[in-house]
Amino acid sequence: MTRKTRQEPAPLLPELARGKLLTVEEAAERLNTTTRFPRRLIAERRITFIHVGRNVRIPEAALEAFIAAGVVEPMTVTRRGEAA
Repeated sequence: MTRKTRQEPAPLLPELARGKLLTVEEAAERLNTTTRFPRRLIAERRITFIHVGRNVRIPEAALEAFIAAGVVEPMTVTRRGEAA
């Protein structure tokens, strides 16, 4: 007799879409912008979002990834003859 092993179900949502879901207003508050900016990000498909019925939600992880992608490290200036 063979024994059936239970497999874990495959996750339905990508990793970036998991966690707390933010409204457009909450996302705008975190970005310190008006609601127009996150709505534009959604319209241009520049950020991951989820439709919940007629409502749009932005996963917290997606917002953090968007912010991290925009981080610019400062340049270091070296003088001639000095090692960096």
